[in-house]
Amino acid sequence: MFQKSLARGLSVFLMLLIPTISMAQEIDGADTAWIMTSTALVLFMTIPGLSLFYGGLVRVRNVLSVLMQCFSITCVASLVWLILGYSLAFSEGNGFIGGFSNILFANVQEETTSGTIPESLFALFQMTFAVITPALIFGGFAERVKYSGVMLFSVLWLLLVYAPITHWVWAEGGWLFEMGLLDFAGGTVVHITAGVASLVCALVIGSRSGFGKTPMPPHNMTMTVTGAGMLWVGWFGFNGGSALAADGNASMAMLVTHISAAAGSLSWILMERIKYGKASVLGVVTGMVAGLGTITPASGFVGPGGALIIGLTAGVVCFFATQLIKNTFKIDDSLDVFPVHGVGGILGTFLAGIFASAGLGILSGQGYAEGMTMGSQLVVQLTGITATLIYTAVLTYIVLKIVNGLTGLRVTEEEESVGLDIVLHDERGYDM
Repeated sequence: MFQKSLARGLSVFLMLLIPTISMAQEIDGADTAWIMTSTALVLFMTIPGLSLFYGGLVRVRNVLSVLMQCFSITCVASLVWLILGYSLAFSEGNGFIGGFSNILFANVQEETTSGTIPESLFALFQMTFAVITPALIFGGFAERVKYSGVMLFSVLWLLLVYAPITHWVWAEGGWLFEMGLLDFAGGTVVHITAGVASLVCALVIGSRSGFGKTPMPPHNMTMTVTGAGMLWVGWFGFNGGSALAADGNASMAMLVTHISAAAGSLSWILMERIKYGKASVLGVVTGMVAGLGTITPASGFVGPGGALIIGLTAGVVCFFATQLIKNTFKIDDSLDVFPVHGVGGILGTFLAGIFASAGLGILSGQGYAEGMTMGSQLVVQLTGITATLIYTAVLTYIVLKIVNGLTGLRVTEEEESVGLDIVLHDERGYDM
């Protein structure tokens, strides 16, 4: 009798165990293909998207330096992520930082998986996020910082700021992950960190020579609009890929991303029409970026109605934030990184707690997902925003002081006047 019971128990145990093992190792072809595509789209956002977007916004004597910095950051951030960044962000550790088990992608093999995709693909997808975040930051201090300073800053900032916050928010065991913070694709991890870091950099490094006295218009809006279009297309991979599957969640994230971008663009130029009497090309693309950045943390949790409100709000709020930073506080955040990405990330992370819905629609009547209420979720969202803001500001300041002590940060006033293309690279962006 005992032997029959033991045999029956073992057979039940094996029936339960074997499917579990096969499911854990199974790679889904459709999911894998979609995340491979998304990875290419996110890299496309930095080179060439952000490169052209930023390049057109600076003065002609600095265009090549911007393209060079975007390209070089892509290279150095990729290697930092390989050597240590991925391990600190996603390997098993504590609530605040990962361990060292994935240094140089150790234990990342062809057969290891992250959900239904290969872990190597997950690590690569996350690498593209690590690439674009420091590239966004240097828009806050463009046209006045040494190339060596930008490179060293990017390395230290990725390890000391980006990797820990990524672990907090997206790694199992991270303290904000365990709290239930809603950040689908990087409102805190990418946009708040980049925005706050750029503001700190602008304050510490100081304004460009002639800021507020000499006009500093974009030198090539055609280039900027081209880059903006690439950013819009690439953002489908940024947000849709963050579902880590080819499913309804990914397609809804793409839909709400598009709606928010369109709404943000239109509400921004409406504000321009009211204030200045005309809508600008710079305004229409900046509003688009504001809509994209603001929907990012909420993209996997809201429906079309919520996205419409988030996008319209983003265009208005980020427009006035830009006016406040430039005209009231006189801070030379060269390419408006904080008022667009920082404020947009804060706004979107907060609004994710309001418009998150099990029915994915503000008119669906289904309300929040089971176990979630607006009051409790907003406390979690505000906690994540505040922690990310404070940590990023303090550590960015420390990194700037380290870099300034080792390589120096700022070029001389004479070098700034000549232009970084010639001074730093002995080349010109245009030679006709």
